[in-house]
Amino acid sequence: MINLTTSYLGQDLRNPLVCSASPLCQEVDNLLRMEEAGAGAVVLHSLFEEQIERESMDLSHFLEHGAEGYAESLSYFPEMSDYNLGPDGYLSQVRRAKAELTVPVIASLNGRSDGSWARYARQIQDAGADALELNVYEMPTDPERSGADVEEDLCRLVDRVCQEVYLPVAVKLGSSYTAPVHLAKRLAAAGAKGLVLFNRFYQPDFDLDRLEVVPGLSLSTSAELRQRLTWIALLHGRVKADLAVTGGVHTHQDALKALMAGASLVMMTSALLRHGIDHLRGVLAGLEEWMAQREYLSLRSLRGSMSFLSAADPSAFVRANYVKVLRSHAVGLPEA
Repeated sequence: MINLTTSYLGQDLRNPLVCSASPLCQEVDNLLRMEEAGAGAVVLHSLFEEQIERESMDLSHFLEHGAEGYAESLSYFPEMSDYNLGPDGYLSQVRRAKAELTVPVIASLNGRSDGSWARYARQIQDAGADALELNVYEMPTDPERSGADVEEDLCRLVDRVCQEVYLPVAVKLGSSYTAPVHLAKRLAAAGAKGLVLFNRFYQPDFDLDRLEVVPGLSLSTSAELRQRLTWIALLHGRVKADLAVTGGVHTHQDALKALMAGASLVMMTSALLRHGIDHLRGVLAGLEEWMAQREYLSLRSLRGSMSFLSAADPSAFVRANYVKVLRSHAVGLPEA
């Protein structure tokens, strides 16, 4: 019998497949289908900062500064009323999900400032969530604000939320920070118990006929996994936080690569949007079959086996591999 159990944010999960925050997670019926299909945990759709502060914030500011930052946000911009769960509704959703599901329920806060996050983090805790994911989004457009300032603000936000709740907190990061390993250690020191790599920032497109900036949304593919593998492998064993991969996980092979890099679990959205919730069953079956064929009895025996600290050739993760790849593609090219 293959043991697929894993641990994340202090929660025991029956397997490492987690449904990440998306419009699919807005309906409790969908959450129940995810549990039935084999999900080890679910992350609820996000409560957005704009929803929390809708009475006092100028919506146009956010439309001009990255309103299309997340796939989730497409379901309510520019009319937040279309996103039918405000703060009170979100808390009710947390309570209902906890009442009806047996797998861990992770709530999600999505925003860029700490003004009301701490207050709602406490309310989410009181509603019964098992953990909290901070989904931080900011487009640093101020030329006077340095990368160090951006990271300092992020660490301060995480510290404030962690001081307010006893819930384990994970931070979902983008991929554009200057020194991810250093930042990861700072976030862990600030109280983060988990790191989720990487969020997909959806950039707008240009409509050449209407001469307008328009929303752009593309589901992920397995090709996006490589960036996640690199940084998970570099972080495993070097930072005191659980690691999760999101973005680019579509098959059991994708999941296995992420786990071998050092992830405690993998999160899936695009694959479920493309193939349906029952796709989880096939990925789970593929995991078990692959492990049985190679006589792996548990996830623990393979997790991190291909990380930077465990790799036979750690240079494959850094500059030496860069040079090797360039040379391999230069072979056979015609002379100029």
